[in-house]
Amino acid sequence: MIRATDLGLRRGTKVLLHNAQFVINPKERVGIVGRNGAGKSSLFALFQHLLDADQGVLDIPSRWRIASVEQEISDRDRPAREFVIDGDSALRQLQAERAATPDSDGNRIAQLENALIEADAWTAPSRAEQLLAGLGFKPEQWMLPVGQFSGGWQMRIALARALMAPSDLLLLDEPTNHLDLDAMLWLERWLQSYPGTVLTISHDTEFLDAVSTHILHFEQQQLFKYKGNYSDFLSQRAERLRQDQLAWEKQQREVAHLQSFIDRFKAKATKAKQAQSRVKALAKMQELAPVRLDSSIQFSLPTPEHMPDPLLRLADANLGYSSPELRTILHQVKVDVRSGSRIGILGMNGAGKSTLIKTLAGELNILSGELIPSARLAVGYFAQHQLDMIEAELSPIQHMQRLAPEVREQELRNYLGRFAFSGDMATDTTAGFSGGEKARLALALIVWHKPNLLLLDEPTNHLDVETREALAASLAEYEGSVLVVSHDRQLLRSTVDNFWIVADGQVAEFDGDLEDYRDWLLSRAAQHRSSKPIETGAETSSVDRRTQRRLEAEARQKIAALRKPLEKQIQQLEKSMEQNKQRLQQLDELMSDPEFYGDQYKDQRPTLLTEHGEISKQLDNAEEQWLALQEQVEQIEQDHKV
Repeated sequence: MIRATDLGLRRGTKVLLHNAQFVINPKERVGIVGRNGAGKSSLFALFQHLLDADQGVLDIPSRWRIASVEQEISDRDRPAREFVIDGDSALRQLQAERAATPDSDGNRIAQLENALIEADAWTAPSRAEQLLAGLGFKPEQWMLPVGQFSGGWQMRIALARALMAPSDLLLLDEPTNHLDLDAMLWLERWLQSYPGTVLTISHDTEFLDAVSTHILHFEQQQLFKYKGNYSDFLSQRAERLRQDQLAWEKQQREVAHLQSFIDRFKAKATKAKQAQSRVKALAKMQELAPVRLDSSIQFSLPTPEHMPDPLLRLADANLGYSSPELRTILHQVKVDVRSGSRIGILGMNGAGKSTLIKTLAGELNILSGELIPSARLAVGYFAQHQLDMIEAELSPIQHMQRLAPEVREQELRNYLGRFAFSGDMATDTTAGFSGGEKARLALALIVWHKPNLLLLDEPTNHLDVETREALAASLAEYEGSVLVVSHDRQLLRSTVDNFWIVADGQVAEFDGDLEDYRDWLLSRAAQHRSSKPIETGAETSSVDRRTQRRLEAEARQKIAALRKPLEKQIQQLEKSMEQNKQRLQQLDELMSDPEFYGDQYKDQRPTLLTEHGEISKQLDNAEEQWLALQEQVEQIEQDHKV
């Protein structure tokens, strides 16, 4: 287990932890939460021995293998799949040693071949490919150099590399920041089956709900551990704070009662002894601290001065890029942005969501068709590159003065106060600002001119939970129109009324919610294997009971017809798998015999070792096919339910 005893941690003069205690047991999946700047990343650095504790002890079992996501990728010329396999450094070391061992050293070769089998060397490429596929990479991308991918996709490759590494402790710092919803759902399932201990820093509360068995919360320089997921943590913390407040109030009453007795009777000889005993009782009483909560963040968005309807229209528009060569991403787009619209834009990474947003924001010109803005359209566009407008040597008030030089400083201060920049925070330089504080300032600059259409592209990246909640609350009260691209499911649930879906070069209204979209994603692969078109809306019809029974009978017949060839393949696979298992068992028994590594098997040994590796690989592939076929059978039943 991991145990922290009287742990103290500082960054500069700031105390992050003081006498903190916690225990993390094997196989627990622990979500680490707290305000930006509380010390979460510093705690991770402590786990990785990149920092030393200022006091106390953090004890991690010495035999535990620790895996984490590299933030800097050095070998950009390496093919993506090989870079992922490199995460298994022990395997790579064995492979290098095997390649360097001369053929004449038979004993050492046999030892290395056996070690390679133990390290699952023969399945390493397929395992790496599974990780890349799960995180959204297509087969034709697996062998491309890492440097050919954008920064977000490189971070996915780095994540796959960390998952590839054999580990007992997995450290993940904001793993969902660069993932779309389908990759996020895949990662949730992967972590749920991971056999080791996981520590995850995340501000995505739904992700923490899905993967966490415990929560470790930074609060007032302490760490409090809660059993359950994030929702359980919220209710348990509220109850703990209530109990702490009741205990403190009770103690204050006891202190007041003892002090009153002491003050009344300490001067009287007959009562002096009793008064002294109460003085001692008061001194021995362990003082409870009053309940203190971290100050909450609140901010508000200005009300637009004009709200024309419609605000913006795309008519038969082709969207994409004209340089370095003409590349159409979205075809024949027909959408209206109405006054008061609150739209979430769904779609997988690379489908064209950002292309759509950039076109609406005026950063990209349409390739053909029409973009028709209202005469009074005022757009506020927020994307991650907007953080680059924040200059480290300037303060928030100086940023505002550069934006609005004619406005009085007090008016600018009042405006910044609406975004939780007050006092020294408004006048200090932004050099020490967290990512969330920079994002909040960028948003304040963007909405200064009171836009009536807000375009938000992943606005919650780098925001802590409290700031995400504050953003959601401000968007809920905002009177303009909102289009938002986000993987933050909680933000989408609380701020949008309708969805558009970007898929297969098209933009369409999505008649459903996030649960419907999740089901659409999960069924997409199965639908691709059939001629059935992928629907982006849901249709309902009413039928009488007789028609319903007929439809159910037809569905059962169709299910049986569709299942039959799949079940035949499953039976063939099971027969083949059984034969391979029997042969593998024979080889295992032979290879466990010491004589196998003697002269008797000198000539046969390489062939038998190769056969063992090939059969192992065939078994893994067959099991994957078996699972895929079983999923298809289940999907058929779901798709054809009446």
